[in-house]
Amino acid sequence: MRHLPNIITIIRVPSVFVIAFFAAIEMKWGATIAFWLFFFAAASDYVDGWLARKLGVVSNFGKLMDALTDKILSIGMMLFLLVMPPILPKYCAFLVVIILVREFLITGLRLVAASSGVVLAAERSGKIKTVLQLLSIGILLFVNAARADWQWTIESGDSFIGLNVEQWYGVGLGFFFAATLLTVTSGTGYLIKYWKIFWEEPTTKS
Repeated sequence: MRHLPNIITIIRVPSVFVIAFFAAIEMKWGATIAFWLFFFAAASDYVDGWLARKLGVVSNFGKLMDALTDKILSIGMMLFLLVMPPILPKYCAFLVVIILVREFLITGLRLVAASSGVVLAAERSGKIKTVLQLLSIGILLFVNAARADWQWTIESGDSFIGLNVEQWYGVGLGFFFAATLLTVTSGTGYLIKYWKIFWEEPTTKS
């Protein structure tokens, strides 16, 4: 049981490939399966942290891997949505590159800090950014399932919570733009706060 939170955390990595497979394959209900798999993968981000605190097994490994697997899940799915039209428009490739650069810089900063025995946990703005990213991806996968499996169109008149499929697509893009903006602002603040770590000599233990 002590290792269960870390196992749940690590499972998010292979889940990216499984979700992409079901979303891309021409299979009945494949897009719907991909949506629900992503839902559970995203929810695991809360479950592993809750279990770690409940079992009293919060660790530096868990903190680092939780942040890293979040990035793998969100960025992996963004890249997939870019190459699977018409989910993300082509111009969003520029925004995904910005997100990639930010995440590489922050991950590099955390690794440098870890080499000195310092663990930099995610801050509140970073967690909100992750939530927005996951919401955006989840809604876009929902739209993909609605189009591919449920045959929702504007003409069909189908809706969910009063919004038709194209309106949900707009909501998904809105969350994506908001997540990108927060990605830049939170990353800039994080780098400014901890930039000096890059220039410190790593400590070694004898």
